[in-house]
Amino acid sequence: MQVVLLLILLLAACKRPDPAPEMGDQAAAGPCRSLLFEGQRFTICRDPGSRIELHMADRQNRALRSFVALEQVLGARAGKVRFAMNAGMFDEAGRPIGLAIAEGREVRGINRRTAGGGNFHLQPNGVFLVREDGRAEVVRTGDYAASRDIRVATQSGPMLVIDGKVNPRFDADGRSRYVRNGVGVDAEGVPVFALSDAPVSFGKFARLFAGPLGCRNALYLDGSVSSLWDPANGRMDSFVPIGPMIVAFAP
Repeated sequence: MQVVLLLILLLAACKRPDPAPEMGDQAAAGPCRSLLFEGQRFTICRDPGSRIELHMADRQNRALRSFVALEQVLGARAGKVRFAMNAGMFDEAGRPIGLAIAEGREVRGINRRTAGGGNFHLQPNGVFLVREDGRAEVVRTGDYAASRDIRVATQSGPMLVIDGKVNPRFDADGRSRYVRNGVGVDAEGVPVFALSDAPVSFGKFARLFAGPLGCRNALYLDGSVSSLWDPANGRMDSFVPIGPMIVAFAP
């Protein structure tokens, strides 16, 4: 009986958390809500006016692999976190494999390789960036131009939406399905982050951004490791080690 009980507890600990409250639910708190799209639920985080930062390592330059570690590094600033999400692909040590800029400092240069394994090299890939004046953009890697006014940037791939259209490389609802997360910029210039609550195809995930989220350009961030820290709704995913993290702070 003790062995059975232990197995039940272990399975419960590995279970993904319940999704955020439904979109429009007045009891919901914070910038993250649940949205039903094409029969599947997604958690959407949109917070106009928040300060977006990229966090990757602690003061000793050790890679942060969890929101717990991030919270410890932030110290008193952790109380101002609106939400955080894994943001970009990484190597076995948790370091970014593409462009990474944090507070204006380039930690890793742009990766312009077009051939290679994994989703990062599905073309075109792209960059999510935030400039010093707060303007957010998603651009194709081929269109990226270095600039001193870029405060935050993370590179990933593939692009989900390009100039208002779903990436033509995607099937409408292909067989490759994972819990996925991504980012787009809507018509008001606000970055919109999305995470599927269950495995989803690239095609459906891209249509979410091109359709109800109203993003002319959107970028895939990662899959299977997709994680969210949503303090207002008591969620802090911790089921797998992650890499770079986008953090939205209250102004």
